[in-house]
Amino acid sequence: MTLVGLLGEGITTSLTPPMHRRESSRLGLDYEYRIIDTAISRRPMAELPRIIAEVADEGYDALNVTHPFKQRIIPYLDELTPDAAELGAVNLVVYTDGRTTGHNTDWTGFSFALREGLGSVRGDRVLQVGAGGAGAATSFALLRSGVAALAIIDRDDQQANLLAARLNDLFPGTDVLVISMGEFDRAIRGVDGVVHATPTGMLHNPGLPFSLDAVPRDAWVSDVVYLPLETALVRGARERGHRVLDGGLMAVGQAVDSIRIITGREPDASRMRADFLQLVEEEMAP
Repeated sequence: MTLVGLLGEGITTSLTPPMHRRESSRLGLDYEYRIIDTAISRRPMAELPRIIAEVADEGYDALNVTHPFKQRIIPYLDELTPDAAELGAVNLVVYTDGRTTGHNTDWTGFSFALREGLGSVRGDRVLQVGAGGAGAATSFALLRSGVAALAIIDRDDQQANLLAARLNDLFPGTDVLVISMGEFDRAIRGVDGVVHATPTGMLHNPGLPFSLDAVPRDAWVSDVVYLPLETALVRGARERGHRVLDGGLMAVGQAVDSIRIITGREPDASRMRADFLQLVEEEMAP
């Protein structure tokens, strides 16, 4: 049996477990997926090393990792894949022969979303709102996908500057800069695309993260939030006629890559997308 878990805080509504369960069943795998929610067990961050050890003792083969552990788990792992090390974030830990390896399928998931939802973004000028864990993954994917310039804005200027510095080191020759909140309307007028990578718009954090009024009519708009799938930003962008990339494709892409890494089998991405849409509909039903 392959035993996999999801480690995070407040994750009982995550759609990752049912996506894994459905696809692994179709692949004919003996596969169990459990949730390890520290909000329910009331375990503090200081117990993270013990949690990792317990997972190993219980025979887990892999562990998906989400907020708030993606960066904090790194010191307790034996090794990282090159891209996880470059990003400084892990969302998948694989246990092999007593050793732990940290992977990052968030950025590959967003790369999948860009390809499937928008086609090529090579040469585009992009403004990204958000420099946290999701923003690190989306910005890395954007630059790997060939965007020509990336401007980052975040309420935490220090966080935005740290991310930009990391990206400029990783992608020399690409223009990565930080803009202030006050420069938003001016900066957004010249972009080809906008990425929203903050929690604003989620079920328990509704709202519009920024005004669409200054976004060029021919620019595409992307949101990482997937529950609800049609956030206020996605709905507003569609009404204005923008090409829109919702958060669902990224969620599917990272799950596809995780299953492939864990099992060595090739999941069916289109089938998982259909599963995901059904799960969202069920979750949002009154």
